[in-house]
Amino acid sequence: MSFADRLQRAWYQGHPALGLLAPLELLYRRVVEARRRRFLEGNGNVYRAPLPVIVVGNITVGGTGKTPLILWLIEHCRSRGLRVGVVSRGYGAQPPTLPWRVRPEHAAAQAGDEPLLIVQRTGVPLMIDPDRSSAVRRLLETESLDLILSDDGLQHYRLARDLELVLIDAARGLGNGRCLPAGPLREPAERLSSVDAVLFNGADADRADGYAFNLRPVALVELCSGARWSLDRFPAGQQLHAVAGIGNPQRFFGTLETLHWRPIPHAFADHATYSPEQLKFCPELPLVMTEKDAVKCRAFAPPGWSYLQVQAVPSASFVSWFDSQLARLLPDHT
Repeated sequence: MSFADRLQRAWYQGHPALGLLAPLELLYRRVVEARRRRFLEGNGNVYRAPLPVIVVGNITVGGTGKTPLILWLIEHCRSRGLRVGVVSRGYGAQPPTLPWRVRPEHAAAQAGDEPLLIVQRTGVPLMIDPDRSSAVRRLLETESLDLILSDDGLQHYRLARDLELVLIDAARGLGNGRCLPAGPLREPAERLSSVDAVLFNGADADRADGYAFNLRPVALVELCSGARWSLDRFPAGQQLHAVAGIGNPQRFFGTLETLHWRPIPHAFADHATYSPEQLKFCPELPLVMTEKDAVKCRAFAPPGWSYLQVQAVPSASFVSWFDSQLARLLPDHT
């Protein structure tokens, strides 16, 4: 187990050694609170786009389902007749220049795995740049849009926003409730009181403090051909190799178990890169991975490798609330 894995386990399961990190946690909290205070006071170089910006983010380190929710938001807004663009940091991407427009044919190493996944699935105009305000400006130079979605960026205060949506893993919650490095929080838990909506990934129903949403498996997709297979492709009890290089691999493995398969888990670091040799497992069994991993493995995947495509399903009350926000932000489109 890597140091990062051990630290994350300590955040959620507890460890007395975390008390030694209290001075660093205090310093971190002061920095992030000062940054937000400058933003609220209108100080610093903050860019306000000429169209609504919706930030989808989290206050915890690790996967909470942002990419599936971004995909849902894109399709939902398009169904309302809105032209949508997306900006992203492009974590791990190495484009030749910045900002960089991600195209479906780009390599994941160039574009970043999550931005490439979003573009390949939806064809949405998407620009990457660690400076998201720069990404928005460049996107608006080439596209006529009604709305910008910022993939992550809750803590990127150089970009003004009109709506903040925060995702939390319903099972893991906020861990020990402490900030980095003593806990998983990017900002203090009090930050949640200032966002517009909180969504709990995996919640059975809406809660007093937020909306429910779930990730529903919809199909298996073969990497090399793009062929879609139904979820009865494998019989109940089928043993298979499960590959996940995401923020919370256990959620993926658990999903496969709900489909009544028997996954042999192979957890990799979030945003991991792969070689064919890394994914040669014994015994020979079907291999299923996440869609985020698939965009990095498609070029060398043999026949039979597949990824599990999932779909975000937010609660009806969230959909109603979100539509009311669209009507408020874009009255001319209702």
